[in-house]
Amino acid sequence: MSEIRRLVRTHLPHFKREKVDARVRRTRDALGDALVNLMQEKPFDSITVQDVLDRANVGRSTFYSHFTDKDDLLMSDADEFFEGMAMALSRHGDRSDRVFPVEEFFEHLIEAKTFVAALRNSGRMNDNMELAQGHFARGIERRFAELPKGAMIPLPERSVRAFAHAGALLSLMKWWIDRGMKETPEEMDQLFHRIVWGTSLPGVR
Repeated sequence: MSEIRRLVRTHLPHFKREKVDARVRRTRDALGDALVNLMQEKPFDSITVQDVLDRANVGRSTFYSHFTDKDDLLMSDADEFFEGMAMALSRHGDRSDRVFPVEEFFEHLIEAKTFVAALRNSGRMNDNMELAQGHFARGIERRFAELPKGAMIPLPERSVRAFAHAGALLSLMKWWIDRGMKETPEEMDQLFHRIVWGTSLPGVR
Protein backbone atom coordinates (compact mmCIF):
# COMPACT_ATOMS: atom_id res chain seq x y z
CA MET A 1 0.00 0.00 0.00
CA SER A 2 1.43 3.42 -0.89
CA GLU A 3 2.47 5.81 1.88
CA ILE A 4 -0.20 8.24 0.70
CA ARG A 5 -3.09 5.82 0.99
CA ARG A 6 -1.67 4.21 4.13
CA LEU A 7 -1.67 7.58 5.88
CA VAL A 8 -5.28 8.21 4.91
CA ARG A 9 -6.34 4.79 6.16
CA THR A 10 -4.36 4.73 9.41
CA HIS A 11 -3.88 8.24 10.76
CA LEU A 12 -7.09 9.62 9.27
CA PRO A 13 -9.43 6.61 9.19
CA HIS A 14 -12.59 8.63 8.69
CA PHE A 15 -11.31 10.71 5.78
CA LYS A 16 -13.98 10.77 3.10
CA ARG A 17 -12.08 9.71 0.03
CA GLU A 18 -13.26 10.33 -3.48
CA LYS A 19 -16.19 8.04 -4.22
CA VAL A 20 -15.27 6.01 -7.27
CA ASP A 21 -16.02 2.52 -8.49
CA ALA A 22 -14.28 -0.03 -6.25
CA ARG A 23 -12.48 -1.68 -9.19
CA VAL A 24 -11.24 1.68 -10.44
CA ARG A 25 -10.01 2.55 -6.94
CA ARG A 26 -8.16 -0.77 -6.63
CA THR A 27 -6.50 -0.21 -9.99
CA ARG A 28 -5.45 3.33 -9.17
CA ASP A 29 -4.18 2.21 -5.77
CA ALA A 30 -2.19 -0.65 -7.30
CA LEU A 31 -0.56 1.67 -9.82
CA GLY A 32 0.23 4.28 -7.18
CA ASP A 33 1.66 1.64 -4.84
CA ALA A 34 3.82 0.27 -7.64
CA LEU A 35 5.28 3.66 -8.52
CA VAL A 36 5.98 4.58 -4.89
CA ASN A 37 7.76 1.27 -4.31
CA LEU A 38 9.77 1.56 -7.50
CA MET A 39 10.85 5.09 -6.59
CA GLN A 40 12.41 3.69 -3.43
CA GLU A 41 14.37 1.16 -5.46
CA LYS A 42 15.78 3.20 -8.36
CA PRO A 43 15.87 6.74 -9.82
CA PHE A 44 12.55 8.12 -11.00
CA ASP A 45 13.85 8.89 -14.49
CA SER A 46 14.84 5.26 -14.98
CA ILE A 47 11.35 3.98 -14.15
CA THR A 48 9.25 3.19 -17.20
CA VAL A 49 5.50 2.88 -17.48
CA GLN A 50 6.07 -0.79 -18.25
CA ASP A 51 7.92 -1.18 -14.94
CA VAL A 52 4.86 0.21 -13.17
CA LEU A 53 2.51 -2.05 -15.14
CA ASP A 54 4.57 -5.15 -14.38
CA ARG A 55 4.74 -4.32 -10.66
CA ALA A 56 1.02 -3.52 -10.42
CA ASN A 57 -0.08 -6.34 -12.76
CA VAL A 58 -2.18 -3.87 -14.74
CA GLY A 59 -2.60 -3.66 -18.50
CA ARG A 60 -1.25 -0.79 -20.60
CA SER A 61 -4.66 0.24 -21.92
CA THR A 62 -6.00 0.37 -18.36
CA PHE A 63 -3.13 2.60 -17.28
CA TYR A 64 -3.68 5.06 -20.10
CA SER A 65 -7.40 5.19 -19.40
CA HIS A 66 -6.49 6.84 -16.08
CA PHE A 67 -3.14 8.57 -16.58
CA THR A 68 -1.10 10.11 -19.37
CA ASP A 69 2.31 9.06 -18.00
CA LYS A 70 4.18 8.26 -14.78
CA ASP A 71 4.37 11.94 -13.82
CA ASP A 72 0.60 12.20 -14.07
CA LEU A 73 0.28 9.15 -11.82
CA LEU A 74 2.68 10.63 -9.26
CA MET A 75 0.92 13.99 -9.18
CA SER A 76 -2.51 12.37 -9.01
CA ASP A 77 -1.49 10.48 -5.88
CA ALA A 78 0.00 13.65 -4.42
CA ASP A 79 -3.11 15.66 -5.25
CA GLU A 80 -5.34 13.16 -3.42
CA PHE A 81 -3.04 13.10 -0.41
CA PHE A 82 -2.66 16.86 -0.06
CA GLU A 83 -6.38 17.49 -0.48
CA GLY A 84 -7.15 14.86 2.13
CA MET A 85 -4.71 16.29 4.65
CA ALA A 86 -5.85 19.86 4.04
CA MET A 87 -9.51 19.12 4.63
CA ALA A 88 -9.17 16.40 7.27
CA LEU A 89 -9.89 18.57 10.33
CA SER A 90 -12.97 20.10 8.74
CA ARG A 91 -14.27 16.72 7.62
CA HIS A 92 -13.70 15.29 11.09
CA GLY A 93 -15.53 18.18 12.73
CA ASP A 94 -12.39 18.81 14.80
CA ARG A 95 -13.10 21.09 17.77
CA SER A 96 -9.55 22.25 18.52
CA ASP A 97 -8.00 25.52 17.35
CA ARG A 98 -5.78 23.66 14.89
CA VAL A 99 -6.00 24.81 11.29
CA PHE A 100 -3.98 21.90 9.88
CA PRO A 101 -3.20 18.36 11.15
CA VAL A 102 0.52 19.03 11.42
CA GLU A 103 1.17 16.23 13.89
CA GLU A 104 -0.42 13.60 11.64
CA PHE A 105 1.32 15.01 8.57
CA PHE A 106 4.74 14.98 10.20
CA GLU A 107 4.18 11.47 11.59
CA HIS A 108 3.63 10.40 8.01
CA LEU A 109 6.86 12.06 6.91
CA ILE A 110 8.79 10.10 9.54
CA GLU A 111 7.27 6.83 8.34
CA ALA A 112 7.86 7.78 4.70
CA LYS A 113 11.49 8.91 5.02
CA THR A 114 12.70 6.71 2.18
CA PHE A 115 9.97 7.87 -0.16
CA VAL A 116 10.49 11.54 0.77
CA ALA A 117 14.18 11.17 -0.07
CA ALA A 118 13.30 9.50 -3.37
CA LEU A 119 10.87 12.29 -4.18
CA ARG A 120 13.53 14.93 -3.50
CA ASN A 121 16.01 13.05 -5.68
CA SER A 122 13.46 12.75 -8.48
CA GLY A 123 13.39 16.50 -9.05
CA ARG A 124 9.61 16.54 -8.55
CA MET A 125 9.62 17.97 -5.02
CA ASN A 126 9.00 21.57 -6.09
CA ASP A 127 5.98 20.57 -8.17
CA ASN A 128 4.63 18.68 -5.19
CA MET A 129 5.18 21.60 -2.85
CA GLU A 130 3.38 24.03 -5.16
CA LEU A 131 0.45 21.63 -5.30
CA ALA A 132 0.56 21.21 -1.53
CA GLN A 133 0.57 24.95 -0.84
CA GLY A 134 -2.60 25.46 -2.85
CA HIS A 135 -4.45 22.66 -1.06
CA PHE A 136 -3.11 23.61 2.38
CA ALA A 137 -4.11 27.24 1.89
CA ARG A 138 -7.67 26.26 1.00
CA GLY A 139 -7.87 23.98 4.03
CA ILE A 140 -6.53 26.63 6.40
CA GLU A 141 -8.89 29.25 4.99
CA ARG A 142 -11.79 26.88 5.57
CA ARG A 143 -10.70 26.40 9.18
CA PHE A 144 -10.54 30.17 9.65
CA ALA A 145 -14.19 30.29 8.61
CA GLU A 146 -15.10 27.52 11.07
CA LEU A 147 -13.24 28.66 14.19
CA PRO A 148 -14.22 31.49 16.58
CA LYS A 149 -10.64 32.76 16.48
CA GLY A 150 -10.69 32.69 12.70
CA ALA A 151 -13.85 34.76 12.68
CA MET A 152 -11.84 37.62 14.17
CA ILE A 153 -9.69 37.74 11.03
CA PRO A 154 -11.21 40.21 8.54
CA LEU A 155 -12.74 38.29 5.65
CA PRO A 156 -10.59 39.96 2.96
CA GLU A 157 -7.44 38.88 4.84
CA ARG A 158 -8.29 35.22 5.35
CA SER A 159 -7.21 34.05 1.91
CA VAL A 160 -3.90 35.93 2.08
CA ARG A 161 -3.14 34.73 5.60
CA ALA A 162 -4.08 31.16 4.72
CA PHE A 163 -1.72 31.14 1.75
CA ALA A 164 1.08 32.65 3.86
CA HIS A 165 0.59 30.10 6.62
CA ALA A 166 0.56 27.26 4.08
CA GLY A 167 3.92 28.49 2.82
CA ALA A 168 5.19 28.78 6.39
CA LEU A 169 4.14 25.19 7.08
CA LEU A 170 6.09 23.91 4.08
CA SER A 171 9.14 25.96 5.10
CA LEU A 172 8.83 24.56 8.61
CA MET A 173 8.64 21.07 7.14
CA LYS A 174 11.85 21.60 5.13
CA TRP A 175 13.62 23.03 8.18
CA TRP A 176 12.54 20.04 10.25
CA ILE A 177 13.60 17.48 7.64
CA ASP A 178 16.95 19.17 7.05
CA ARG A 179 17.62 19.09 10.82
CA GLY A 180 17.01 15.34 10.90
CA MET A 181 13.44 15.43 12.24
CA LYS A 182 14.72 15.97 15.78
CA GLU A 183 11.55 17.51 17.20
CA THR A 184 8.46 15.36 17.69
CA PRO A 185 5.48 15.80 15.37
CA GLU A 186 3.46 17.03 18.36
CA GLU A 187 6.08 19.70 19.08
CA MET A 188 6.02 20.80 15.44
CA ASP A 189 2.24 20.96 15.55
CA GLN A 190 2.37 23.24 18.57
CA LEU A 191 5.11 25.39 17.02
CA PHE A 192 3.16 25.89 13.81
CA HIS A 193 0.02 26.91 15.66
CA ARG A 194 1.95 29.37 17.78
CA ILE A 195 3.00 30.94 14.48
CA VAL A 196 -0.59 30.96 13.25
CA TRP A 197 -2.19 32.44 16.36
CA GLY A 198 0.73 34.34 17.84
CA THR A 199 0.32 32.69 21.24
CA SER A 200 1.46 29.62 23.12
CA LEU A 201 -2.06 28.16 22.89
CA PRO A 202 -1.67 25.68 25.77
CA GLY A 203 -5.05 24.13 24.95
CA VAL A 204 -4.48 23.70 21.23
CA ARG A 205 -4.53 19.90 21.52
